Amino acid sequence: MQGLEPGSFRQSFRHDSKSRPDTKETICDMISTTSDSRPKGLFVGLATVDLTYRVDEIPRRNQKISVPGQQITAGGPATNAAATFAFLGGRAALVTAVGSHPLGTIIPTDLEKFDVALHDLARRRKEPPPVSSIMVLNGTGERTVVSANAAVFSPIPEEFNPRWLTGVQILQVDGHYMPLCIAAARLAHERGIPVVLDSGSWKAGMAELLRYIDIAICSDDYRPPGCRNIDDVLEFFAARRIRKIAITRGAGPIRYVDHDESGAIAIEKIRAVDTLGAGDIFHGAFCYYAGQPGHSFRDALGVAARAATFSCRYSGTRLWMEKVSR
Repeated sequence: MQGLEPGSFRQSFRHDSKSRPDTKETICDMISTTSDSRPKGLFVGLATVDLTYRVDEIPRRNQKISVPGQQITAGGPATNAAATFAFLGGRAALVTAVGSHPLGTIIPTDLEKFDVALHDLARRRKEPPPVSSIMVLNGTGERTVVSANAAVFSPIPEEFNPRWLTGVQILQVDGHYMPLCIAAARLAHERGIPVVLDSGSWKAGMAELLRYIDIAICSDDYRPPGCRNIDDVLEFFAARRIRKIAITRGAGPIRYVDHDESGAIAIEKIRAVDTLGAGDIFHGAFCYYAGQPGHSFRDALGVAARAATFSCRYSGTRLWMEKVSR
């Protein structure tokens, strides 16, 4: 990034809502330009091949439609978060399942652009990787997704290598490949490495995983057993001694709790082009900023929200990065 002074990203977000700088400049200032300030993050969970179409309307039952083009990229919560973390200047590694099928080459090829280290636990498997079929609605940016997710490679071995945590300052798990996420979270917790949960739904094994979670950042759709609303979810996490919690609500304010502090963070109003992967980008940006000393939980959430909002101005999960880099 031209014109950046080392470390300027550390101070660029301490603005109130009345003096908020241009979003693109804010994201530019967020990118680290010095090697000694680069946090190291490990991301554990899902990798997919995303096949995305832009449509003027969602097809009716038994209808066929044609569109002008398509986008094919790597996707999945942990994958998009790792790519975002690395793009912003961090050192990222991803533990997931890709396999040896030709379709799987799309995933490492995409990750190589961001220098994300890939640890593939399905490297000897020959079946295709998870493929997500995605329709993004023109005009609103809303997305409809169909994917088999982790079911494609279920089960995979819990071969979590302790060496992967060397030098890691923050770990994120997304709950896909649950035994693997639990193994990684348990070891990171024992070593005092903060463990972040990214989840949009309750999954089998989640109760065990929560024993090792330090920070829970979930979407408004996340509903543990017995929870009917956000207040119930916040109480559920607090009862399990998770002291840093955030609930994202799309274009609505983020609800958060940080020990005895609680509040809401407003989201900038924009006309979204594409909301696909915005939550994943939010998590990657949060981990990048939270993984560095001297910044509050609320600060990191606010920065992450701006990055995710900026990404929604552009199609797909990577184009926003090209716009920032120009």
